[in-house]
Amino acid sequence: MTKRAVIYSRFSTDMQSERSIEDQVALCNAYALREGLSVVGTFDDRARSGGSIIGRDGLMRLMDAARDNQFDVLVIEALDRLSRDMEDLAGLHKRLTFLGIEIRAVHEGQVNTMLVGLRGIIGQLYREDNAHKIRRGMAGLVRDGLSGGGLTYGYRTVAGEKGKRVIMVEEAAIVRRVFTEYLAGQSPRAIAHRLNAEHVPAPRGRTWNASTINGSVQRGNGILRNPIYVGEIIWNRVRMVKDPDTGRRLSRVNPESEWHRAAAPDLAIVPHALYDAVQTHKADRATVSPTKQRRPTRILSGLLRCAACGGGLVVYGGQRGGRNRVRCSRARESGSCPAPHTFWLDTIERTVLGTLRSELTAPDAIAEYVRVYHEERKRLAAGATSDRQRLQRRYDELSREIDRLVDGIAKGHGDPAVLGPRSTEANEERKAIAARIADMGAPVNLVALHPAVIERYHQQISILDISLAAGIANGDQKAAEALRDLVESVTVRPGQNGPGSIEIEISGRLTALVGEKAYPNGLAASSGLVVAE
Repeated sequence: MTKRAVIYSRFSTDMQSERSIEDQVALCNAYALREGLSVVGTFDDRARSGGSIIGRDGLMRLMDAARDNQFDVLVIEALDRLSRDMEDLAGLHKRLTFLGIEIRAVHEGQVNTMLVGLRGIIGQLYREDNAHKIRRGMAGLVRDGLSGGGLTYGYRTVAGEKGKRVIMVEEAAIVRRVFTEYLAGQSPRAIAHRLNAEHVPAPRGRTWNASTINGSVQRGNGILRNPIYVGEIIWNRVRMVKDPDTGRRLSRVNPESEWHRAAAPDLAIVPHALYDAVQTHKADRATVSPTKQRRPTRILSGLLRCAACGGGLVVYGGQRGGRNRVRCSRARESGSCPAPHTFWLDTIERTVLGTLRSELTAPDAIAEYVRVYHEERKRLAAGATSDRQRLQRRYDELSREIDRLVDGIAKGHGDPAVLGPRSTEANEERKAIAARIADMGAPVNLVALHPAVIERYHQQISILDISLAAGIANGDQKAAEALRDLVESVTVRPGQNGPGSIEIEISGRLTALVGEKAYPNGLAASSGLVVAE
């Protein structure tokens, strides 16, 4: 019987010729003819690296066809067309062998485990050696006063001259303005806000924000920290590594001993005196990183959200009459919030805590819910069948698979043309299973509660009451922790009852414990609308 064969071809970068694919296919077709194989399809990946299988749509379609038993033999020019990564090459060989599919390489013959091991090592060494050569070439550019990295704001490339940069007059003026305004006392946040308001194009087409201007001390990026603006190129501050699970490139900071420095006076945009004064000013104003600060100072710290854009609400300005105000952080950082508002913090705290206490001071009702639940659970367990359990397990598996496929499409980890149909297929199967389960008489959707959870709930309410009695303004840390056990976020918007009124939406964990009846009063507060999510 004539064996069915498919051909796979690949070339690595945009700089290579499209003819490479056609040449590989022609070579493989000639091989298949000599071997008496019937070619039933071709798959290819153009301008795709062999360093990872992620993002290679042609290879993914090939593997789908393999799982559907559409061919018996895979024909390739050489094993490095499949992959130059040891792990990926071995995995592809393992899966295709399991499916009963032969791999034949024109230049190497029928592929076996020994050949996969040898070619995997050779391919990976070739790839790593290429990376070393590229880095060596980039280091040579830096020694000559040229750029070895990406394009920095304020400069443009020169066609046909690798590593050559020249100053862009318009952007250079913005760079000098940022340095001058910062030294004059303007904060990076205020500078970013003004640039956005004036519609000044930001680096890479994004909006200006404080981090664009501040940058990172270790990475030497950001407008105020980049030494290229005084004519000094520093290359190799960071290295790029590829996440083996996602295929994404991530940057890691290198030790200073590995940095390469070179003078490039023709690229200087700001005077040394101005640059040095800014660095001194930044050093004098250095503070502890927010990630290293201690626990929240206010009971709702980190929980407040702006209804207009979803940004966090942070303390704004100084106290007025002993009261703090909060405002959207995005409005402060970049001016990008479409409808920023300012709220009194103590009004929000009183509304949230007062409403929660009115709703949660009936723990006996919670205990009753638990008692009823356990009785219902026993009744349902007695009538459950193995067939129903099997269907439910399959339903859960499909749900997880659909979530992974949708997440993969959203994050760009795979080809929507491949993942989308599979997601649709899985969803149709899930619907069919759901219908069968419904025909059996679906049980009430109740969540299991351990007695320890209820005890913890009683403790939380007790702590919350103590906090209210002591006064919200004390910022009791135990109360803050207890509140975070119940509340995930508090979204605030202006109310409909005139100036100073607010509406609050609470997203919390209590509903997950006892269902929609967790809040018997509907969370209606006198000073606003509160909704349990």
